[in-house]
Amino acid sequence: MIYTFLHNGDTAVTVQFKNEISKEVNGYVTSLSDRMEKEGIKGVTELIPAFASLTVVYDPVVISSRKLQRKIKRLLSSVRENQKSDKVIYKIPVCYEGDFAPDMEHVIRHTGLSREEIVRLHTGTDYLIYMLGFLPGFAYLGGMDSRLNTPRLASPRAEIFEGAVGIGGEQTGIYPVASPGGWQLIGKTPVKVYDKSKENPILYKAGEYIRFFSVSYEEYLQIEKAVQAGTYTVERTVLA
Repeated sequence: MIYTFLHNGDTAVTVQFKNEISKEVNGYVTSLSDRMEKEGIKGVTELIPAFASLTVVYDPVVISSRKLQRKIKRLLSSVRENQKSDKVIYKIPVCYEGDFAPDMEHVIRHTGLSREEIVRLHTGTDYLIYMLGFLPGFAYLGGMDSRLNTPRLASPRAEIFEGAVGIGGEQTGIYPVASPGGWQLIGKTPVKVYDKSKENPILYKAGEYIRFFSVSYEEYLQIEKAVQAGTYTVERTVLA
């Protein structure tokens, strides 16, 4: 895999891979990020994975840019030799009913699919988390069935409710907190994918997967109650 180093001032360097959005390229990004995290290089303060790059923030008093790049090159050699890793899947409940899905009828009209077909297609994929951004815990997901593609709203909403699940063009995702947004809302999850009260506030990380599953309104309320009580655990599956 071809890569280059891009300098971001005196405290960060970006490892840029092939400039494309693909599972293969993103696999190198997440594999390098995982290896650097395990390596625990002294002086590295933050790792920021994106679609096709990894930005490494460091303390120049502790480690020089040249020394850091040498260490990264060594790790990249092992990434090239063995990129395969376990597949981690988080199963997220979603209610696709009523007020939780204010744009479902629009998606039905645009796609020509029935409500049942939309739910079946939306829950029938393991979505790769390419990167996190925009909002804390907002996952940029890949793998949505092209039959679900629906343009964003012509006029974005001033506020979208926390836990909203939507479609924006070729993408789908979860709004982890209430915020403005223009995606077509087709459901809501009671799970808090971002919880600032926890030591690790974000449920998942780049390189892992999300799989949605449909729940009724009554099941949603039961899960929501368990989430509030701290007794609900998101199912996490690891496939070797």
